[in-house]
Amino acid sequence: MNNTEAVVIGAGQAGLAAAYHLRRTGFEPGRDFVVLDHAPGPGGAWQFRWPSLTYGKVHGMHALPGMELTGADPLRPSAEVVSEYFADYERTFDLRVRRPVEVRAVREGEGGRLLVQTSAGDWSARALINATGTWDRPFWPRYPGQETFRGRQLHTAQYAGPEEFAGLRVVVVGGGASGTQHLLELAPYAAATTWVTRRPPVFREGPFDEGAGRAAVALVEERVRQGLPPRSVVSVTGLPLNDAIRQGIAEGVLDRRPMFDRITPDGVEWADGGRVDADVILWATGFRAAIDHLAPLGLRGPGGGIRIEGTRVAADPRIHLVGYGPSASTIGANRAGRAAVRDIRRLLAEEGSVAA
Repeated sequence: MNNTEAVVIGAGQAGLAAAYHLRRTGFEPGRDFVVLDHAPGPGGAWQFRWPSLTYGKVHGMHALPGMELTGADPLRPSAEVVSEYFADYERTFDLRVRRPVEVRAVREGEGGRLLVQTSAGDWSARALINATGTWDRPFWPRYPGQETFRGRQLHTAQYAGPEEFAGLRVVVVGGGASGTQHLLELAPYAAATTWVTRRPPVFREGPFDEGAGRAAVALVEERVRQGLPPRSVVSVTGLPLNDAIRQGIAEGVLDRRPMFDRITPDGVEWADGGRVDADVILWATGFRAAIDHLAPLGLRGPGGGIRIEGTRVAADPRIHLVGYGPSASTIGANRAGRAAVRDIRRLLAEEGSVAA
């Protein structure tokens, strides 16, 4: 059994921001806190992004606290750029991330502590910062006939680039940023593309200023305060109407159709009799929070989500969720990490912890 004051689960943007603030306020890595990450290397979910998602295509990548990301080549894959940046960050601040470590469950421990059970042994902690993000839980909707489709079905999490779809008829499902990026990339390679979404896409014109950002985050924050499953910040901000999007609309690539009603062996069909033949269905349907390891604590409420106040779980002040709901953006993750550490220091001070 390893004893520590705080365990940080996940070394993406939110986890590293939290670790930085823990260290900055006097917590010693390895003694007072530990960062556990299941990925093979630094980079969080960014290391798994498809190669054609270059750094120049990334919207709103905010620097980690205490160290800017400068001089990055916009033509390099974002997976390489961000992974190198995160690795340098971990070294610079000596965060001593342990990987690969799979967190299997978090349970109630002895003496008011939490028991964190992992593939590398168990940790007993006074507080927990959960920063596991969403990449490990791709959301696959279910539609009638889905199992009969003779072509290929894949999710954004499995997308490796447009070249493998050359000469194929592709249906892209999803109205978010990933869906539009996939369509714009696929169009020059595929024999045909079809875009379907549950709701008409909302395109945002003009600058997205700080006030608009605060309003968007507030909408997401209200859901988690009520204990409802979080929606992404992007879902309430709309899609930026940039030059690439305008061109895609003008060329008919981003010509959205309503969601189909069923899947057939050869494609998709609508209730009115319309149909599209397809070789591939690409589900750009987003992700859900990867928090199944917290299930033994019984944190979910009647609304299906975990009610949080700021970053703190309302039902258990020892636990903070960062990079969750309103803090799922890169800048939000930074702020959430700082807020979580501030609350944890207060909690440990009340308990008379030496580390606080």
